[in-house]
Amino acid sequence: MLTIHTADLLIPGDGRSPLPGGAVLVEGRQLAAVEVYEDLAAAHPTARVRRWPGVLTPGLVNPYGPELLEQAYHPDPREDLGSEPLTGEALESLDMTDARWGASARRGVQRMLAHGVVAVAGALGRPAVIDAVHRSGLTIEHRFTDPEGRPSLNPLAERSPEASFAAPLLPHGEATFAVFDTPEMTACVATVINGRMVHRRR
Repeated sequence: MLTIHTADLLIPGDGRSPLPGGAVLVEGRQLAAVEVYEDLAAAHPTARVRRWPGVLTPGLVNPYGPELLEQAYHPDPREDLGSEPLTGEALESLDMTDARWGASARRGVQRMLAHGVVAVAGALGRPAVIDAVHRSGLTIEHRFTDPEGRPSLNPLAERSPEASFAAPLLPHGEATFAVFDTPEMTACVATVINGRMVHRRR
């Protein structure tokens, strides 16, 4: 099934100019086209249409993969440990089994997806964490230097959007992108990886 995703503004990435009223045509796991909505709708009248408020952009890369997924614990709400990742002495006081690391990573990944993240950077070493990342659809990217700043689930807390974009939106590229509420990208509305919606703000 063909699906057109359109927003008030489309930022294709890779330094290309933003496209007001832009849209992407998704066919399976790929982008079949990236054009203005009117042209895509006219060429594909039977395609399903998803209209989003705000801006459609490439998905984001979180540069703090190991720091957030292997050096921090994301509590289960039922544990009464708060909602913020636990590090340092708080982490050392926990009995961290492989199963617990895997569950923590799954929760951390879900929180990343809610920020438009489609990839994490940095070498991961725990099999349970790597499995959780792969199952979510996130990719793992190599990083050549350790990032500066404080690790955050939201890449835009420390970096500009352009520095955080993953692969640009190109015809025949992967159907992986994010939608944000405004051009300032203050809140993620939806995250799509390989044509599958993995996060949608309710």
